[in-house]
Amino acid sequence: MMRLLVGVAAGYVLGTKAGRGRYEQLSRATKAVASSPATKKIVTAGRQKLSDSLNTQPKLEPMKQYDDTQVFVPRDQL
Repeated sequence: MMRLLVGVAAGYVLGTKAGRGRYEQLSRATKAVASSPATKKIVTAGRQKLSDSLNTQPKLEPMKQYDDTQVFVPRDQL
């Protein structure tokens, strides 16, 4: 608990020394990076890759057709 308080106090002191101007400069830089098309493309690709890796639905392949009914099985069971 004491380390947390020391860390908060140090951050406060350093933050007040840097001043509002430095805060605004960092804020503008962060917004510029976050709104850049390259960043958006990387975030979208990362989200898609994560979504694909977390997908629990097995990929299904058609096995055999009975009358008008199509039966599907997971690829690993073919």
